[in-house]
Amino acid sequence: MESVLKWMEKLLFLLFLIYGCYGEHQDLSGKKLIIPIETSNSFVKLSGNFSKPVIAMTMCQRFFTEVHRDQSLFSLATPSDFKDINLWMQSKGGYKLIIRGDSVTINGLPENRNAWISFCGTWDSKTGLTQMWANGRRSASKILKPNGPINGKPSIILGQNQGSYGGGFVALQSFVGDVTDVHFWDSVISPCQIKSYMQGKNFTPGNILNWKALEFTTGGTVFKEISDYNC
Repeated sequence: MESVLKWMEKLLFLLFLIYGCYGEHQDLSGKKLIIPIETSNSFVKLSGNFSKPVIAMTMCQRFFTEVHRDQSLFSLATPSDFKDINLWMQSKGGYKLIIRGDSVTINGLPENRNAWISFCGTWDSKTGLTQMWANGRRSASKILKPNGPINGKPSIILGQNQGSYGGGFVALQSFVGDVTDVHFWDSVISPCQIKSYMQGKNFTPGNILNWKALEFTTGGTVFKEISDYNC
């Protein structure tokens, strides 16, 4: 009996290790993740289907916040550069996209507080062309960090800005609010696909991050609840 109990303990420990390494793999359709308080330890870590360098990308998400300070909406770091892809909502207005340390700021897009914002950002490493969309409105195209892909194993965090690879979180940079429908493609998807996403219609899910089949882990104070978007 004792040997059986020891075997079961080892099995449970092994399952714990597997679960800790791979996190949850879930269909989050109709769900949202909530980070309700400002902390330096509340976050969502996403595991993407990366198999090659990122030469282009589209990232989309919907978020809801009341906070008026700068806050990190999306942070992708690699061992060689913790500012490979960063998206910020700024206190002074506008959205800032950082690619490999360089940045552009887009003004004039919706950034309402206490309301859902549907956001997409695109970037092509060959040309550097980048564009942002919010609630169906798009920005003019700008040039950001052309001539070079993003290499290395990505660490992707929602809710915090990575000041180092996988860490270096600061409470005053954290996102406080709700997030849903996060998708990431390793290409610049068509404007029609982006419009479909914005309008909550059918679209091709992200091939790197897919909210309908998302592998993730959480830390700190994070809740999963039914989304009120499109109610």
